[in-house]
Amino acid sequence: MNLFNRLPGFPRTPAGKERVVLRMLPRAFLIGTLLLAVPSLLARLIASPDDALAVMTTDIYVISLIILHWTVVFTVGIAAFIIMMMKGPAYVADAYPLDEAETLDEPPKWKAK
Repeated sequence: MNLFNRLPGFPRTPAGKERVVLRMLPRAFLIGTLLLAVPSLLARLIASPDDALAVMTTDIYVISLIILHWTVVFTVGIAAFIIMMMKGPAYVADAYPLDEAETLDEPPKWKAK
């Protein structure tokens, strides 16, 4: 028994920008994380050893921005993956007979006679 029956005559949709986006995500993840970590490194180089509050505040902001960046990259990846899956081949669903299906011979049950 074949679990997946492809719909005959259904044209496959060509790949679009979602493949480009999926290929760019690891690079965007890595480069974005490194660029967002730069202010924390600069704060450690520029700030005096007595100014621990400025370094700690910068670290908190940088960590929050990195987590936001990761969340955005993950969300864009999910969206691109969903679009890629939706553009795949169409499949025939199993027949599901409806008990209360109307036929052309009888009038609808909700209409007054």
